Amino acid sequence: MSEKGCIKCGSKDASKKEVAMTGTGLSKMFDVQHNQFIVVYCNNCGYSEFYNKKSSSASNIFDLFFG
Repeated sequence: MSEKGCIKCGSKDASKKEVAMTGTGLSKMFDVQHNQFIVVYCNNCGYSEFYNKKSSSASNIFDLFFG
């Protein structure tokens, strides 16, 4: 299976980063960042996709991004 690249620009140059975000209600009020995601982004155009860290397999993240 060949890699297709970024859906916006076609580049195959991507990186990933882990981020945490607040939710709603009290977690937002007290700045509790319990929502964790892996962000895969294109280094060429900046297009980004968020994947839930708890349900995503780290080895398959780039496969999901490239199609």
